[in-house]
This record gives sequence, C-alpha cells and structure tokens, in this order.
Amino acid sequence: MLRAFFITCLFAALSLKSLAAQYYINPGTGKDENTGTRINPLKTLNEAARRVNADKAGMSDEIILQAGIHLVTETVLFNNNKYRSNSRLVIRAEVLPDDEDWSPDKMPVIVTIVPLQPGTGGDEARGIQTEVSHVTIAGIRLSGSPDFSYKNAKELRRTYPIWRDGKNLDDLLVTQCLFGGDPDVLPLHVGVIANGHGLVIDHCVFYNCKNPVVFWEADGKNSRHNAMRYCFVYGCYKSGVWTTASTNGADFEFHHNVIANCKTAWVRDNDSQQKYTIHDCIFSGNEKLAGFETEPGPGVIQNDFLHMNNVQTTGEILIEKDQQKRNYLQLVQGSFGTQLHAGLFFK
Repeated sequence: MLRAFFITCLFAALSLKSLAAQYYINPGTGKDENTGTRINPLKTLNEAARRVNADKAGMSDEIILQAGIHLVTETVLFNNNKYRSNSRLVIRAEVLPDDEDWSPDKMPVIVTIVPLQPGTGGDEARGIQTEVSHVTIAGIRLSGSPDFSYKNAKELRRTYPIWRDGKNLDDLLVTQCLFGGDPDVLPLHVGVIANGHGLVIDHCVFYNCKNPVVFWEADGKNSRHNAMRYCFVYGCYKSGVWTTASTNGADFEFHHNVIANCKTAWVRDNDSQQKYTIHDCIFSGNEKLAGFETEPGPGVIQNDFLHMNNVQTTGEILIEKDQQKRNYLQLVQGSFGTQLHAGLFFK
C-alpha cells in the first residue's frame, strides 16, 4: 500500500505540467539560445539551471533530458529554494524505465568532467549540486569521471555526480537512476552524497562505484527521514551504503535492497552510535557484512548496529550483460534475488 502511494505521488509530481516551467535538453540538436521546448531544446543542463534559478515567480520546474551523452563540464548548481513537496524541482529522463517504449539505450547519460577543485582529503568534482529542498531526479544514467582517483598516500581525487551541501535542506528523491563506474577507467567515488534530511534512494542501480550513497550530516547532528529501498548494488569497492553519526536510525527506512560482491555491505563512521533495523534484503558475496570508516581495534564488534529481519547473506547473484535487454546491469530475469524487485522498475 505504501509503495503504491509512493508511485502515485511520484507520477503526480512528474505530471505538474500546468504549473511547471518545462525545459527540454538535447545534447546533440539543442542550443542554449533556444526556448527549451521539446522541438526547440536547450543543449546543456547548466543553461536550464540558470533559467530555473532566475525564475522566482514560478511554482515548480521540470527539466527533461532527452537521450544522449550530457557532458557536465562545470558544476550544475540549483539555488532557487522556492519549492514545496507538491511543487518540486524535477530533473528527469524524457522516457522513464516503466514506459512501454523504454530501453537501456534511451537513458540519458550524464558524464561529470568538472575540473577538480581542492577539497577535504584531496581534490573533488561536483556534478549536480541541489542546494534546494524538494527535488526529484529520475530515470538518468550517471557515469564516473576519467580522472585518476589516486593523488598520493593521504589524498584522493573524488567525483560526486549528485551532491547536496546544505545541512538544513530536506526531501531529495533519487529514483530509477543507474550509476555506473569502473575503479581503473571511470572511477565514481560516491553516486549520491547529501547533507540535510529526507534523502531517499529508490529503485536505483549502482554498478562498480566506490560508494553508492553517503547519508551525511545535518543541523543538530540529527538527519531524519532518510531511506534506501528497492536498490541493486553490485561490485562497490568500498561500501554498499554509508551512514554517519548523524543518520538517525529511528526513522531510517531500509528494505528490499540487494547488496552483492562489495568490499563491505554497510559502512558507518567511526564515532557512530546509531542502530538500524533493516528487512527483506540480500547481502551476498561481500567481503564484510559491516564495518567502520577505518579498521577498528582488536575485539571491536563491527555489525552490532544492524538489526536484520529476513536478510539473506548467501546466494549467487547473476547480472544481465545483454545490452538489448531491459534488465541490463540488473538481476538476470528469474534468478536469485528477483523476488525482492530491486532495480529500476516499479512495475
């Protein structure tokens, strides 16, 4: 019932056409001097952000990415914090995974090639930076960066396709998105990293990222109403999910996720005392079930913060590698784990 209600709310948000300013983006045929209609699209996400940020009067905004390779060469910043839960900023694919004519090659691909800037522990590049509340990002494939990730023994180079800095912001829904990286060629450090509250990761796929998602800090050290559900995480070489001391465990929603063949299924900050209840998941083939940000001392229990209900820790995970099939880079149809319905599709 709750899932059906969520789907209804999502499609309601995606259909606010009478109230929303709409901007279509086509990286091949678009021009940033265009009006931004479907037949007269913009070329870049940055131009759409500029127009959205300048529109103080409108209620909601919808940015629609058409199929193609969208190169993000400078951080796409959204800072017009005018939105509400029923009048959102929506950044979505023109064709969504449950649409009848969808196929993997119709997913718009965002490649973040933002020049690296000095950050904490090395250099960093931010792709889409949503410094506003009430945002939906849906149906997009996001790639790693061709930068070398290793800088020296203490510092790294990090790419963040989706970033939110504000510790008092709320309600960021990332749904039906596919994050794909490669540790040697296209490293993707964290798919989604967000301060504040209400970070919801729903029906997403994370393939060979370093970390899929970091539920980060919030004002008062109490980040509330976060969720990760119906996600497929495979081959992540640091964590399958990362929570901090601020990530409130009392209202954290975590279920129907498959986390497989990762280094550590769940990582928490060294100083975290939070505990989490999770249910109906598969954690299979991971080197460790749970751990700290860094290796703890002798005798420290690493997984005592997880209360697991119907969580399977064994079983072979099979991935579909045929690019012509709808479930490409997801579970092979009918294989172990498909009963959880983790992956891009609602239906």
